[in-house]
Amino acid sequence: MKIISMIPARYAASRFPGKLMQDLGGKTVITRTYEATVATNLFDDVIVVTDSNIIYDEIVSNGGKAMMSKKTHDCGSDRIAEAVEFLDIDVVINVQGDEPFTDRESLVKLIEVFKNDSSKDVDLASLMVHITDLDEINNPNTVKVVLDQSNFALYFSRSPIPYPRDKNVDVKYYKHKGVYAFRKEAILDFYKLPMQSLEASEKLEQLRYLEYGKRIKMVETNVQGVEIDTPEDLERAKKLWK
Repeated sequence: MKIISMIPARYAASRFPGKLMQDLGGKTVITRTYEATVATNLFDDVIVVTDSNIIYDEIVSNGGKAMMSKKTHDCGSDRIAEAVEFLDIDVVINVQGDEPFTDRESLVKLIEVFKNDSSKDVDLASLMVHITDLDEINNPNTVKVVLDQSNFALYFSRSPIPYPRDKNVDVKYYKHKGVYAFRKEAILDFYKLPMQSLEASEKLEQLRYLEYGKRIKMVETNVQGVEIDTPEDLERAKKLWK
């Protein structure tokens, strides 16, 4: 099974433009993420795929591998799909460019999903973290996921799901971490299918997979890290890096 990692990297992030080029302990966020992914030693290849000459030059000048997108894309999955269409691979793992604390243990769990899935029931696998802080549960920047009994995703939302109408019910809330593992066929299908209303409303690309009947296996991890979506996140990341 040939497994690679791709890191989609867009310069003009809506909430924090240029965040991937911000300094984190003497190197840029995108370089830290690339190096952390390579350091896991889990992949046949690690490639940053970007629409930005600035990010491309940053990775290549630091000895890394990068590709320029040929088209304009609305989401990371589209960017990766274009890049892998003609590559001889089985599984591609999408590590977000703003995840400099990417860890080996969590990625191993994702890879094991596919190694143990001989019947190919799983189209995608992704990570989640158990959360208890009410501010985080109610924060629309924290994407939540609800599951079936086999840990397949039922729905993702920026809203608190499930809604706690009965406060006495012991419900676990899970934060979705934006690290995906795709079968090549699944991500190419995604690339060809138009966006539907759920994805458009929530602005969550993973909903397109669910709307078209793809199965997403969720894997719990205890590694929280920091996803850098805002300037405040960057300050937290700097403290954690030290």
